[in-house]
Amino acid sequence: MDITLAKPRGFCAGVVRAIDIVEQALRLHGAPVYVFHEIVHNRYVVDNLKDRGAIFVESIQDIPEGAICIFSAHGVATKIINEASQRQLHAIDATCPLVTKVHLQARRYADQGCEIIIIGHAGHPEVEGTQGQISVPVHILGNVEEVFALTVKNPDKLAYVTQTTLSLDDTRDIIAALKERFPLIQGPNLQDICYATQNRQTAIKTLSEKVDVLLVVGAKNSSNSNRLKELGSQMGIPAYLISDANNLEQTWFEKHHKIGITAGASAPEILVQGVIEKLKQWGVSTVEEMLGVDENVNFRVPMQTLQRKTF
Repeated sequence: MDITLAKPRGFCAGVVRAIDIVEQALRLHGAPVYVFHEIVHNRYVVDNLKDRGAIFVESIQDIPEGAICIFSAHGVATKIINEASQRQLHAIDATCPLVTKVHLQARRYADQGCEIIIIGHAGHPEVEGTQGQISVPVHILGNVEEVFALTVKNPDKLAYVTQTTLSLDDTRDIIAALKERFPLIQGPNLQDICYATQNRQTAIKTLSEKVDVLLVVGAKNSSNSNRLKELGSQMGIPAYLISDANNLEQTWFEKHHKIGITAGASAPEILVQGVIEKLKQWGVSTVEEMLGVDENVNFRVPMQTLQRKTF
């Protein structure tokens, strides 16, 4: 068996920044620090931070008054920020800058009196956070069929934004349908699509032509990891989403000997290496990395974001 690794794969700049914020907060302030929602969607990352003193909560009310509170990379609703203020929490915002950009876009359109359409997955923390940033009517659409079933107050005052873990390919048909039905609809430039999501999906398309089975290392609740698996299947090869090497099954490789491996944007490289080591025990002879995009995006962690601050 032979392995070809996708490039790029794994951590994006927003995930690196969010994890750095929690680690630096622990160093500066000591344990415990509280994190609202999983900082990123990966159990290995979350458990590692738990071991170092981070406490993850699903309600602001579960955080003691005056404690350190970190908002996850997915972003939060204004209501959550207000609850943190009421409890006099020292809040640190680890929202991915690309998600913050979507929040600003949504607020700008709302200030213009537009109803807002969010292209994304209902119930995803990022979508809920974006929806909670604005007070105008919001519609969440996940496919073209929902576009044509949509009822709006004023078709001339509409705008859309997109969940960052969707790619240009994911959103193209929905945006086209929106523009067909609502010619005056406003929306962001295509360049605003998350670079990491697009790069990882583009890599899968190339990788799928070289392999006959695909492994996606990522969490079951990771939107971008699930999309990578779906894309592999659409390319006509068996694709499996695995949390780590423990999820591997030898039967997957009885008829498939060219193995492709990628990782979602919140999956650390150590998990990929664990999968490779397991497959070597089962007969892998070569491991190579495909040619691909060299990502050099970095999101700085401003020191002032880590200083004690009460909203």
